[in-house]
Amino acid sequence: MIINGQEIETSADPRTLLIHFLRENQGLTGSHIGCDTSHCGACTIDMDGKSVKSCTLFVGQADGSDIKTIEGIAHPDGTLHAIQEAFRQNHGLQCGFCTPGMITRAYRLLQENPTPTEEEIRYGISGNLCRCTGYQNIVKSVMAASRELSMKEAAE
Repeated sequence: MIINGQEIETSADPRTLLIHFLRENQGLTGSHIGCDTSHCGACTIDMDGKSVKSCTLFVGQADGSDIKTIEGIAHPDGTLHAIQEAFRQNHGLQCGFCTPGMITRAYRLLQENPTPTEEEIRYGISGNLCRCTGYQNIVKSVMAASRELSMKEAAE
């Protein structure tokens, strides 16, 4: 599989949950284990161009996949992606537990719909729960990232 742009060839029990493989075998601890039932979305990663909850997939199901975790969202030079910067600037987090999954989902949402409305954002992140923010600043962050990415695209 490819994880954050690097090809990984290793062996693992195919029944290992993908979240455990990423955290324990690959040292990618940004994605969190929240509920183990796919309700909270703290474990959300990007796999083959889709948002998936890695607590509900076995590593064997990811064989040959292209995976992006929160650690792979930033640019290779370490600068933050527009969605990460927008969360930082717009206070789109509080305790930070849901943040990796929320940012990873928002990253894919903006790939699917570069200029979402507030309603579309709320629907698009509805599979990720936050117990702290009330979502207002999360939505504001996604809107800001959308504007920033649209401006960059227009400039190119």
